[in-house]
Amino acid sequence: MVLQSHDVSDLCIGKPPVRWLPPSSTVADAIAEIEAGGGRGPDAAVAVWDGRKGEVDGRVCMADVHLFLCGGDGEAASLASPAAALQATLSDLLAAGAPPVRRIEPDASVVEAVDAFLDGAHCLVVPIRERWRRAAAAGEMCMCWLTVEDVVRFFVGSIGLFAPTASLTVSQLGIVREATLAVAAGDRALSAVPLLRAALATHSSVAVITGAGIAPRLAGEVSPSTLCSCDVSVAAAFAALSAGDLTAFVLRCRLRRRNLPGMVDLLYAGDPSSWPPSPSSSSSSSSSLSSFSSSSDDEAEDGYKHYAPAPCARRRGSNGQTIACHPGSSLVAVMAQAVAHRVTQVWVVDADDGELVGVVHFLDVLWVLREHLNQPPPDLPIEFLINYSH
Repeated sequence: MVLQSHDVSDLCIGKPPVRWLPPSSTVADAIAEIEAGGGRGPDAAVAVWDGRKGEVDGRVCMADVHLFLCGGDGEAASLASPAAALQATLSDLLAAGAPPVRRIEPDASVVEAVDAFLDGAHCLVVPIRERWRRAAAAGEMCMCWLTVEDVVRFFVGSIGLFAPTASLTVSQLGIVREATLAVAAGDRALSAVPLLRAALATHSSVAVITGAGIAPRLAGEVSPSTLCSCDVSVAAAFAALSAGDLTAFVLRCRLRRRNLPGMVDLLYAGDPSSWPPSPSSSSSSSSSLSSFSSSSDDEAEDGYKHYAPAPCARRRGSNGQTIACHPGSSLVAVMAQAVAHRVTQVWVVDADDGELVGVVHFLDVLWVLREHLNQPPPDLPIEFLINYSH
C-alpha cells in the first residue's frame, strides 16, 4: 500500500530539534526556554529529558504552565502563590497531569504513528536521522516533535487514497461527538481549568456557550493552543474573569502583542485602551470588560445572560477565529478547514439556527481513516483517484 511506503521521517523533514530541560529544572526555566526557542504558539514546547538515550519524560508547553499555575481544582496553592509555583520542578508539573508522550523510530510507518495516537499518546518524539551521527558523537540524541496535526496534514495531501470515505459527511461517519467540554459564558473562568486539562490530552477545546441547557450556541472557545500563545499573566485572568470575558481577554492580548491595536477597534466596540489590564487592576478587570460582559439588560427570557462576542466569534481559529462546520459537511472539507486554520477540532453547528450540535476531533478523524485502511480497497478507476486528489 502507498501509505505503508511512507515512514515517520517523511513527516519530520525540516522540523527543528526539540529544546529540552532535565526534570529538576523549574517551571520558570521552562518558560525561559520556550521564549528562547522563538516565542509562543502550539508548537513551542520543551521536552523533559536528560538529552541522552533515555526515554523522554514529558512535554511542557505554555498551556501546561497556565493550568499548573491555576491549579487542578482552581483553588490550589499554586494559584495563591504563583511565585512559588514558578519555582516548582518540571517533575512536579508533569505529576499534576501533563499528557503522555511516546518515542517512535524514524523508520516506523505512518500507520504506526496513527496507532500510537489512537492508543493514547499525546505527542510523539522522533530521532532526527540527519543529525544522528553528529549528536551521537557529542553523546546526545536529537529528536523532533510529531503531532496529530502533522499526521492529519499528511493525510490531506493523500486524500485520494481514502475515497470514497473522505466524501461522506461527518454525520454519516458518526464522528460528531457531543460537546461535553463546555462552560457557560457567565461561569467563572476557573471552572474551565479541569475541562482544559481534558482538552489538552484529547487535542480539543472548551466551548464557551450561551443558552446552556436550552438552545446552546457557541459564543467562543478556550483552547490549549490559544493558551500557548499567552504569557503567565493569563493565570490572573482565569482568577478574575468569567469564561466569556476570558475569551475576549485572550484575543485582545494576542492582537496587542502582534502590534495590531487597530484590529481590537475593528473587532470590538468601545475603548480598548485599557487592554490588557495591568496586574494592579485585576480587582476591577471584570467591570472594565464592558464590551464582552453581560448586564441586567442582557438577561434573556430563558434565564441566561447572553454575551455579545465579536462579529467573528463564530469562526475563530489560530488567527482568532472559532472554526465551525455543519453536520452535512464532508470529512475532507472538515479536514481541510482544520488544517488551514491550524486547529485540531471543528465545532459542528446547525445550519439553520446555529445551535451547537457537537464537535469533530482529530482523533476521531484518524480513527475513521485507520478503519478505511483496514477495508479492502474499492474497485475505482485510476482516473477517479487522480481527479479526487486534486
